[in-house]
Amino acid sequence: MSSVTFETARAALADVVAIPVTPFAEDGSVDQEAHRALLRRLLEGGVRILTPNGNTGEFYTLTPEERRLVTELTVEEAGDRAAILVGVGHDVPTAVASARHAGELGARMVMVHQPVHPYVSQAGWVDYHRAIAEAVPELGVVPYIRNAQLSGFRLAELADDCPNVIGVKYAVPDAAKFAAFARDAGLDRFVWVAGLAEPYAPSYFSAGATGFTSGLVNVAPSVSLTMIEALRSGDYPAAMKVWEQIRRFEELRAAHGSANNVTVVKEALASLGLCRRDVRPPSRTLPEDERAEVAAIAAGWSI
Repeated sequence: MSSVTFETARAALADVVAIPVTPFAEDGSVDQEAHRALLRRLLEGGVRILTPNGNTGEFYTLTPEERRLVTELTVEEAGDRAAILVGVGHDVPTAVASARHAGELGARMVMVHQPVHPYVSQAGWVDYHRAIAEAVPELGVVPYIRNAQLSGFRLAELADDCPNVIGVKYAVPDAAKFAAFARDAGLDRFVWVAGLAEPYAPSYFSAGATGFTSGLVNVAPSVSLTMIEALRSGDYPAAMKVWEQIRRFEELRAAHGSANNVTVVKEALASLGLCRRDVRPPSRTLPEDERAEVAAIAAGWSI
């Protein structure tokens, strides 16, 4: 792949990186029509990069067939209107197969989920990502980093071997650690995406991020886009006004160790009549008494 294509991919990452939900039908299967409608709503709302098979899409509850379906639906609906960053993970052969499938469909980038194995060495982290990146040299690769122990120097080591590692979704909830990690890895070498969404976006942008992930964007694309425009122009007071607007919604998602991270987003969408509220275990739908608060927040945004 030419460097020009990677430049296009890098530019696409410096944005609101939407993580679409995966809506389920009454019988528990993926609701393909609702999924397409939600994707169209994101695209029509101005979103320019989509991550099928992200955590907000309940990646770990989907079967291999469902993950392929979600990727296919997303690529079809987006066409040339948005860049596609396909989430891949699990064991190396599974991740490689998913990445190759994404490339065959025309996606130009993959996001590699943080390895969930209980025993992760730093050198082993490099080996895992190297195996995936080397299998798809034509695709841009974006590691999703949630491991606070990982050193930025390890990321630099990975990119020395794999020039297609072009960006990072950094999701350790520590702005000082992010600033140090990015500088150890190479601030200008990668596109830094704040991987903890709107609540962390202002502090991470101040340290060098140029994009942020979002689940909230499923509900109110204009809110997320307003925040990134403020951050791009360096208007932190304006960005913090949006932060205040979304604070309670994100607190509900983060409560109890993020138990309701996806649940709250789907509840908001359900309150707007856009999809069912159903989530798969180990997530669970909200109790009745908490649904009204989510609906009220969603109704209050200028959607």
